[in-house]
Amino acid sequence: MDLVPESDFTSTASNTTPTADGAEIAELRRVAVHLAETAAAHVRERRPQVFGPGARETDAVQSKSTPTDPVTIVDTETEQLVRKLVAELRPGDHVLGEEDGGTLAADPDAVHWVVDPIDGTVNFVYGIPAYSVSVAAVRGGRSVAGAVADVAHGVTYSAGLGQGAHRAAPGAAPIALRCNDVESAAMALVATGFAYGNARRTRQGELVAQVLPYVRDIRRIGSAALDLCMVAEGRVDAHYEHGLNLWDWAAGALIAAEAGARVRVPAPDSPGAAGELVVAAAPGIADELIGLFERLDVTTPIPQP
Repeated sequence: MDLVPESDFTSTASNTTPTADGAEIAELRRVAVHLAETAAAHVRERRPQVFGPGARETDAVQSKSTPTDPVTIVDTETEQLVRKLVAELRPGDHVLGEEDGGTLAADPDAVHWVVDPIDGTVNFVYGIPAYSVSVAAVRGGRSVAGAVADVAHGVTYSAGLGQGAHRAAPGAAPIALRCNDVESAAMALVATGFAYGNARRTRQGELVAQVLPYVRDIRRIGSAALDLCMVAEGRVDAHYEHGLNLWDWAAGALIAAEAGARVRVPAPDSPGAAGELVVAAAPGIADELIGLFERLDVTTPIPQP
């Protein structure tokens, strides 16, 4: 698998024809930021009500794919909120969400809002401040705008295709994002993540043990969307993970690519169960890192049985 050229965010199914003009991309980015920040405010407000002292919510946490893969009442509420806002702001657009589903329509002009209402739900449940809301506008099989709201820290990362990536915090001017100028994989801080199914996570554990001696260190944050934004911001130098779904990477991968990362993602209709690899790396280490991944068999998909 080859990484795509620097700042050329694409997928294995994307074409090279323009999907929107600059003004439209800017508007979609504005909407993505509004959706992500409104949803993040809801998540921030609801957490102490659901998990704080004296909370009396019943059935607040349920299991999805495995007993250790949780979904909370706040996940479902937040996605419903985003769907309501999209219907009001962009009637006729489609929504594809982690909790309530949806599909990518065949119409290349259709805008799909791809939503992960809480990326990092385990962190959210435990109160670890590393969870996010991810919203991307996908058109013609590629992300054209996206926003990732870091809920606990009140920070929003956003990007538009060909328009750069920025970090915005309350009361501060937006900061343009750029990957680290790192030249050696041996000096790279690499983020990754693990699946909930035992078969895949066992293989992921074997692989990370093989990668570790060749890099500076490994970080496991627990939110792929935030990991990808951390590549963009230079808090880590690369991120790789098997088995992500479109909603996990649609916004974050665009943000990383617009910050200069070299990014490779699956086709947008590839399910997480297929176990394909997502990679985002600072440009100075991309060739070396993907070469290492190929030698260690990291680039091979890890399907979930």
